[in-house]
Amino acid sequence: MSDAPPPTPGPPPQPRTVARLIPGAVSPARLAALRTGAVLARAEAAVVTLTGPGAVTAAQGLLTNDVEQPGDGAFVYGALLTPKGMIVVDAWVARLGASMSFAVAAEGRERALAIFTRSVPPRLARLADRTAELAVYRLAGPNALAVAEAAGLPVPTGPGRVLAAPGGTSEVARATEGAPFTLQLTTPMAETEVLSARLGAAGAVPADAATLELARILAGWPRLGAEVDDKTIPQEVRYDELGGVSYTKGCYTGQETVSRLHFRGHTNRYLRGLLFDAEPPATPADGWSSVTHLDRDVGRVTSLAWVPESGVAGGGRWIGLALIRREVGSGVMVRAAGRDARVVDLPFVTPFVGPA
Repeated sequence: MSDAPPPTPGPPPQPRTVARLIPGAVSPARLAALRTGAVLARAEAAVVTLTGPGAVTAAQGLLTNDVEQPGDGAFVYGALLTPKGMIVVDAWVARLGASMSFAVAAEGRERALAIFTRSVPPRLARLADRTAELAVYRLAGPNALAVAEAAGLPVPTGPGRVLAAPGGTSEVARATEGAPFTLQLTTPMAETEVLSARLGAAGAVPADAATLELARILAGWPRLGAEVDDKTIPQEVRYDELGGVSYTKGCYTGQETVSRLHFRGHTNRYLRGLLFDAEPPATPADGWSSVTHLDRDVGRVTSLAWVPESGVAGGGRWIGLALIRREVGSGVMVRAAGRDARVVDLPFVTPFVGPA
């Protein structure tokens, strides 16, 4: 009889849902600010940190992206994988000194903690769940940088960088190009009202999680539990385009699968946009996520959103994200969630052009 310990159980299965923003979830005024100004909203995010002499090395051995090469002050997007290369949880990661801070979707908190607890020896880095003490805000829109500067916040000089605010209690991070937000602001709970007031006075339009969710869908950014489930490989959900994976860094958990796919093949399915027929503006069916083409099942809908049209009462159209077989290219008409839609490249280009 073997004395070997039983295998460590993996993370619980990630439920598969269709993220959905119904009409009225985002007002035309907030959408206009997102497109032409700046919106501020608190993200539904957890914050987990690794601190100590081995924090950077530990993160480098787990994350799909590179945190060593860009050096201190790096801010990158990436994912933690299973040994077989499937996404367990994605994260925005900030490197400041001997501390690595991971902002993950709230529903991914337990998964991130489980990986770090299992993989990072306490002698190398101290693990802390700081979700109860820190709030994560995101500032999005073309005027986000100008608003932050007018509010007196320290703004990183370029994308993919993070700064500690004076006093060292808050962080201001600037996302990489193409992200659904421009700045991520991590601040103590006790300081959130002051921060919101400063940014509001500088021109930021107060928003909510639904506005950030619409920005995510418009940007074609994957979400845990919608686009990402327990069988999702990074390249299937645009990690190459999003800059979420490095092919030049050293080894990390799941690298073999990701690298082999990159250098020797391609994914069978890929994340695409869906532009539903504008007339009539029929609502995609609830609980029906199949995508079919020529009476063949070619994928599944993962996110849906109603995008209001400015200046038109009740006007707007449905858009969506879907994982679709690679051979179904951009411009092809499909049946998605029981409605006609055209497959489009991501990110979405607005104003929308109706299906041919």
